[in-house]
Amino acid sequence: MSKRIYTRAGDKGKTGLLSGERIDKTDPRIEAYGTVDELGAALGVAKVHSSKRIAEYINTIQQKLFLINSELATNPDSLEAEDTLRELKKVKAEDVEFLERIADELSEELPLLTNFIIPGGTKSAAFLHVCRTVCRRAERRIVYFASIESVNEELIKYINRLSDALFVMSRYENLEEGDGDQIISREGTRKMTK
Repeated sequence: MSKRIYTRAGDKGKTGLLSGERIDKTDPRIEAYGTVDELGAALGVAKVHSSKRIAEYINTIQQKLFLINSELATNPDSLEAEDTLRELKKVKAEDVEFLERIADELSEELPLLTNFIIPGGTKSAAFLHVCRTVCRRAERRIVYFASIESVNEELIKYINRLSDALFVMSRYENLEEGDGDQIISREGTRKMTK
């Protein structure tokens, strides 16, 4: 077996789905799972700069993103899909509830927010804000794809809830590991600490 990383199969702008068929790299399906892949990589950067508590959450989320990508990269109606691919593990309501629990638990430890936050602070918080915006883009790509093909509703809910959880994680990191969030209002900016 070759250790060569390249296959040359995508040289003409096509890529293969897990279900076997080859489609354009610009297809909305590829845009959706490609952006989720980008989110997973961005979370990897945030993870290496995060507190142990947040890094553990991120690790669990990254694993779930791999399952999401498997779902998005499989056309269950394909004649080429194997039976095992039709039975891929899918995002469920309890996965969405896990993110809600994280957001709720961390929010309980944070001061009430009544203004906008300027992203930054600790390295972890800054990277988590980047992840949050990539997550929102992934959500837009998935929602668009869902207007064309059938997509698991819990998957869409998960990505929506994830951006909220990432926002709360960034606030937690700034307050626990840094000197607070920088908030902005009509009166100007100030630090929000405990």
